[in-house]
Amino acid sequence: MTRPALTSEPRPQPAGGPVRVPRQDQVVGTAAAVPAVRRADVDAELWPDVARLPPAGPVRTAVARQLVGRALDRLGLTGPSARDRASAPGPRLTLHDADAFHRRIGRHGLIGFGESYMAAEWDSDDLAGVLTVLAAHADDLVPAPLRQLRGLWVASRPVADRNTRDGARANIQRHYDLSNDLFTTFLDPTLTYSSAVFTAFPACFDSLAAAQHRKIDRLLDLAAVGEGTRLLEIGTGWGELALRAAARGAHVTTLTLSAEQAALARERIAAAGLAGRVDVQLRDYRDAEGRYDAVVSVEMIEAVGADYWPAYFTALRRALARGGRIALQAITMGHQQMLHTAATHTFISKYVFPGGLIPSREAIAEHSAAAGLHTAADDGFGEHYAETLRLWRERFTANRPAVTGLGFDPVFQRMWEFYLAYSEAGFRSRYLDVRQLLLTEGTPR
Repeated sequence: MTRPALTSEPRPQPAGGPVRVPRQDQVVGTAAAVPAVRRADVDAELWPDVARLPPAGPVRTAVARQLVGRALDRLGLTGPSARDRASAPGPRLTLHDADAFHRRIGRHGLIGFGESYMAAEWDSDDLAGVLTVLAAHADDLVPAPLRQLRGLWVASRPVADRNTRDGARANIQRHYDLSNDLFTTFLDPTLTYSSAVFTAFPACFDSLAAAQHRKIDRLLDLAAVGEGTRLLEIGTGWGELALRAAARGAHVTTLTLSAEQAALARERIAAAGLAGRVDVQLRDYRDAEGRYDAVVSVEMIEAVGADYWPAYFTALRRALARGGRIALQAITMGHQQMLHTAATHTFISKYVFPGGLIPSREAIAEHSAAAGLHTAADDGFGEHYAETLRLWRERFTANRPAVTGLGFDPVFQRMWEFYLAYSEAGFRSRYLDVRQLLLTEGTPR
């Protein structure tokens, strides 16, 4: 499927000039209503698999109705009406079109579940709560005998999404080049799009920028970055880590495949008066040049794809000067879950991060060791990512008018909220974790 909704083409501006995205101190704390969607009104060119129901499969639909209905009831996600919930509190899933909901799941599994939400065939009073309950029981929602048959109904990942040099550039553009202004609607002023590290829970949005700096400083300390350090960053983002490192006196080379991110990162670096210390390059990590005292890469490995993890760790090792240090931040999942996910086209790989795969700790250890690297430190902090994602999701929903003004339709907004809540649920249920690792040379050159 093509994704014309997720391209880097300029989005139409409303009459009257460009959209003004609210400043951090102007954001209303209450989420705007989830946008209403009627399937008949969905743009079929932008969202073909949302606008049209999949081909009817009576047997699959009946099986989905039976299995999903039982699972939702057993987990307490359906049942008492709102006025009766005092005796049965908890998140609830409300079906608006049960036939379409079960038909999509019967045909496309979890992708169909997400597309049904995009089509507004179901809603929830607590989307992240519902998804957290489901994520916590992900391994037992389907009876064991049927799990053995998953290959008969789950789709394989598209070959076109593989992260060849051309493919990686296209995949990055489909997410990170959506619009800098879109990311501004939910990120904090540091424009950092990875897990923060907080000092207390529950976290508040006003603490997010400091928590992002805390995360960055921990990574820079792990890599021993200081005055005169030659630092390579793989994955620029919007430049905050490079800014932070340059302020310590480091000389930074930072690589990205996103033209939008590179342009804004250069603007921010120049505005800080640090252009002489930071070189932002539009370059694939496989083409990195030179040797560095330190290499830092934040939540980049997930976008690389399993086929290219050997190339990624080889590039890290090749860039490292003798005695240097590599600091990584990586999202991880269990090894068996990773193996299943690697063979499956998922909602996230279809709509959000094409070509990506979250690694397991075992996969990181195996591929880093094969490249001659030794894991010297490994620290997990998944609960911090759950809080980070909650803050992003709440800010995104509070800023719906700005998102609409940027040209993103209601289907996109439901998709993006589902993605943020789905990710938050992964960390709250401990299905996912996020870790900071220190890698050093493990074998002589």
